[in-house]
Amino acid sequence: MGRCYPHLSLEERRKLTKWREAKMPVPEMADRLGRAPSTIYRELKRNYYHDKELPELNGYHALNAQDMYECRRAIHRKMIMHPELKAAVEDRLKAGWSPEQIAGRMRLERHPIRVSHETIYRFAYSKDGRDEQFYRHLPEHRRRRRPRGHRRHNRTHIFDVQSLSHRPDRILERAEFGHWECDLMMFRKEHGKVNITSLVERVSRFAVIMRNEDRQSKPIMEALILALVPLPADACQSITFDRGTEFSAWRHLKAGIGADAWFCDPQAPYQKGTVENTNNRLRKYLPRSTEPTALGSDDVTAPRRHQCAKVGLQRSTKESGHVEDYHGRTGSGEKCISGAWS
Repeated sequence: MGRCYPHLSLEERRKLTKWREAKMPVPEMADRLGRAPSTIYRELKRNYYHDKELPELNGYHALNAQDMYECRRAIHRKMIMHPELKAAVEDRLKAGWSPEQIAGRMRLERHPIRVSHETIYRFAYSKDGRDEQFYRHLPEHRRRRRPRGHRRHNRTHIFDVQSLSHRPDRILERAEFGHWECDLMMFRKEHGKVNITSLVERVSRFAVIMRNEDRQSKPIMEALILALVPLPADACQSITFDRGTEFSAWRHLKAGIGADAWFCDPQAPYQKGTVENTNNRLRKYLPRSTEPTALGSDDVTAPRRHQCAKVGLQRSTKESGHVEDYHGRTGSGEKCISGAWS
């Protein structure tokens, strides 16, 4: 396996600028940065700034060097070199697909020119992507990319619960119907405390969407019981939550419908990935700026239609019955996520 040669960073270029002004020898610069001397010589030559009108400004400057480096990199980006590829990706994003789904579908269909989900994200947050406001087509519409692994944890957690680590394997492997995942979708503070409960069955991906007037736990649990009580006992065996205080009244589930409650580890909501992914898809149609008090049953019709054939991140026909091709044509094998509004 070949060695990895990471590109010089802006911080390293700033050090080179400072050391060059101090007339430090190039081999010493390379030794301090842990680089080969040839790398430093090439950097100083390639990114040397020339100003014909003001020759006194000629020289190696960190910011100019970084700009020249980024311009050269941009020329070779797939999304810039192949406009038709960019147009196809943008079309799928507008249709509600995530970058992971687009990249996975391209890989599954063996497209001659394809991109990874990371390439799509990087283009969206690059200078060219920001100029086009490409980020607006992403599921969460963020103007700036959040660092990986970053998430604010400022809520009180609940304890004395059944940990997900003790959940039976048959639930983990999705071998049995009747096990659900639950989460809340919040909106901007100026819209009040109204929120939405999303409840997704792990095998079928059938989703139930309910409106709550606030985040008090007992009314939320009562709404869950009301939604699931018409179902047979085998269809509501357990529900998985995160450790937010809005789920602290979980014992009502056992008393109301006999369902067990399982909880993710602290600060690990990704462990209930089915409902998290469903929420990301719903955000396309119910962004945080939505006025939740004005929503009614008709307002979830569009999300229900567009969620058809977007079952999690499973793109394999064998795994999910998903037969929609890259151009949006759908056959008879599609699964739909539907919802109920209370």
